[in-house]
Parts: sequence; C-alpha cells; structure tokens
Amino acid sequence: MNILTYLIPISLILGGVGLLAFVFTVRSNQYDDPEGNARRILSDEYDDKPKS
Repeated sequence: MNILTYLIPISLILGGVGLLAFVFTVRSNQYDDPEGNARRILSDEYDDKPKS
C-alpha cells in the first residue's frame, strides 16, 4: 500500500501537465481551421474519389 503514496501524486502531476499542454494548444489556436469543411465540401479541388 505504500506504493500508492507515490503513484497517486505522480498521476495527478502527469494529468496536470497534460491538461496544461491541452490548454496551451487551444489558446495558441492550433485547432482552428480557417478554410473549414463547409468550404471544402463545395470545392472540386478536394475530391475523395479514387483516381482511375
């Protein structure tokens, strides 16, 4: 049971680091797509059909 005294704080610290990394990526606009799917679906440039 002594191992839990080490594992619980380590897991909380790693979870906090992951949360901080996620918040950083959201604030730096890394998930923004300026063109977006709404424009892409109307364009012939982005064709999903396989080439023959």
